[in-house]
Amino acid sequence: MAFSNGDGGQGSALSEINVTPLVDVMLVLLIIFMIAAPMLTTGVEVDLPKADAPRMDIDQDHPLITVQRDQRIFLFDEEVSLDVLRQRLLTDERIRDVDEVFVQADEQVPYGAVAQVLALIRRAGIGKMGLVTDPLTREPR
Repeated sequence: MAFSNGDGGQGSALSEINVTPLVDVMLVLLIIFMIAAPMLTTGVEVDLPKADAPRMDIDQDHPLITVQRDQRIFLFDEEVSLDVLRQRLLTDERIRDVDEVFVQADEQVPYGAVAQVLALIRRAGIGKMGLVTDPLTREPR
């Protein structure tokens, strides 16, 4: 801390705050978040069917079941079999606490594969389920 204001001798402290270190830290944090943000949105890739339905915002922590084109099933971002999915639906605390599951399936997946997943959800006693689709026209975010 400097104790001189240039007039030659009084020992008073400067009353201005040096913001340069704060700006440096903020710029570094901005760069880190700009690089990390696209990595946070990665998930399981599917081509969702188009539907004229209202837009839903899905929270990252919400249980999401994905059925890919080759009929592989993912719970959150982890690949699971139908048996493991059934067990996890019954025992996973994150799913049981919210009592809601979202299902997204590729538009090329046969209806039977999706129906099996929906039946497992219903048998697990989960109160609400939502089907994720793409809107017919893209809305600006």
